[in-house]
Amino acid sequence: MGGLPRRQRVAAYAVVLRTSAEPGGATPTTSILLTRLARRITPDELWTLPGGGLDHGEDPRDAVRREIVEETGLDAEVGDRARVYSAHLPHAWRDGRRVDAHALRIVYEGWVAPDAPAPRVLERDGSTMDAAWVPVTRVLDGTVPVVPMVLDALADHGPAQRQRVAAYAVVVRDGAVLLTRNSVRGPHPGSWMLPGGGIDHGEDPRAAVVREVGEETGLTCEVGAILDVSSVHFEGTAPTGRQEDFHAVQLVYTATVTGSAGDGREPHPTEVGGTTDAAAWVALADVGSAAYPVRPLVSAALRAVGGRA
Repeated sequence: MGGLPRRQRVAAYAVVLRTSAEPGGATPTTSILLTRLARRITPDELWTLPGGGLDHGEDPRDAVRREIVEETGLDAEVGDRARVYSAHLPHAWRDGRRVDAHALRIVYEGWVAPDAPAPRVLERDGSTMDAAWVPVTRVLDGTVPVVPMVLDALADHGPAQRQRVAAYAVVVRDGAVLLTRNSVRGPHPGSWMLPGGGIDHGEDPRAAVVREVGEETGLTCEVGAILDVSSVHFEGTAPTGRQEDFHAVQLVYTATVTGSAGDGREPHPTEVGGTTDAAAWVALADVGSAAYPVRPLVSAALRAVGGRA
């Protein structure tokens, strides 16, 4: 008995999200990287996840990375785990004819660096005519038309869970506190924080403080007693660009910078491409001002040492 030609296709895609800080402390915006289908595919505006068909013998993760470059111009990292979606389209239009299509779609988590350039299509005469970061809210409310796979993937997607123990220093002298500013690669770009960071595997927390103060401010310090232990839980963009459900356990120590106040050593980051782009002695009266917005850990630490609330 006759019927439409059968066509089965295996393709790989990625859900690539990023969260951007908003000015004035407004709620951050989470966007998804999407590509618009070319007019030869559909005359209507329709967006999909970056990705496409696997070449013969090609690993699906390699296919995703290749397709993201072709369709968005961005280099992406791709996770190890994926979900598989199956769609049977018995009367699909493919290459100018009706076919009985079966689409198997392998969807990974992907991420790009926070300071990556704006997406742009590199592939010529392909299935993609545009690429853009689109606010997830505009996808979910239907403002931006998308293929069903996008909504399915968003419903199933969850950010990677990560727990990190970090150590920080509160250094106060001459009416000022030593602070560092989050770069675009940091979790809260533009905000000021105590110098410090993640403890390496096997590293003593006090040694981590000395190392981090050196990397983020160029100064050496002596670490005193532990002042506080705090816990912070939030979702945001990691320095790699990956969306994470992040749990930070933060150890705060008192510390003093070695050397005199007039020895000419101004604080400055020594680490290139890290999460800190500035360091400064900030007058206590200016902490929390428009010029120096700070994370809650800074205020709590200053209260604990009797600086200011």
